Amino acid sequence: MTLDFYKYQGTGNDFILIDARHTSFPETDKSFIAGLCDRHYGIGADGLILLKNHSQGDFYMQYFNSDGAESTMCGNGGRCIAAFANALQLVKNECTFYAIDGVHKAVIDAINDTMWHVKLKMTDVQGITPIAADSYELHTGSPHYIKFIPEDLESFDLLTNARQVRYNDVYKEAGINVNYVQARAEGLSIRTYERGVEDETLSCGTGATAAAIAFAATMLKPDHSYSIHVTTKGGSVDVKFDRILGNDTFQNIWLCGPAVEVFRGQIKI
Repeated sequence: MTLDFYKYQGTGNDFILIDARHTSFPETDKSFIAGLCDRHYGIGADGLILLKNHSQGDFYMQYFNSDGAESTMCGNGGRCIAAFANALQLVKNECTFYAIDGVHKAVIDAINDTMWHVKLKMTDVQGITPIAADSYELHTGSPHYIKFIPEDLESFDLLTNARQVRYNDVYKEAGINVNYVQARAEGLSIRTYERGVEDETLSCGTGATAAAIAFAATMLKPDHSYSIHVTTKGGSVDVKFDRILGNDTFQNIWLCGPAVEVFRGQIKI
């Protein structure tokens, strides 16, 4: 049996997308999914996403890391699946879909047949946890460790430093995404080590969102609206949100950026 697949990327964060509304997919077979994501023996991707039916939303997004395990919310994946739903003519300019962390809305602007600009509404964030003067932990649909660094981000030894955090006694069991961030005049620059991929990725949407919120938390502006430009190794996104200082809530969070179809093909299952 063959199954159609589509390869999408959002600022270099790449995914295998499959329309699973009317077909079965071996979603419990971790080794099969990991094999599809393998960059040498498979299609190659940071993760795999199934588009499934949902009784209340336009569709359901089920996300798997490249290790084959079902995981938490993926922001760039959410933007890509909204574009994918538009390409399938399942939705038009807007959609409402569900994922493991709840309901999301997306506004989709088709640029051409294979490129879109997508604004994805993320879940609200209630507070963040300071770890040190320059480090924070927060959950933006997925758990993130954010550390602001003064040194040059491009030459920073991300893998060595990130793995020390990822596999320490606090995080080694459940895992955490580790982000190093540099504040610049034009916004933030970020590099991310993703759990489940266990390597650096070119971009992470929930990581960019977490970095922007952590940055806003250091500014202590009362009830302020933000639009923060975040540059990743794979491109740039904009993170927009409101901060309610009284109860330390971040809401109306939108992750905005490109989604691109790279290629499509068939796999045997």
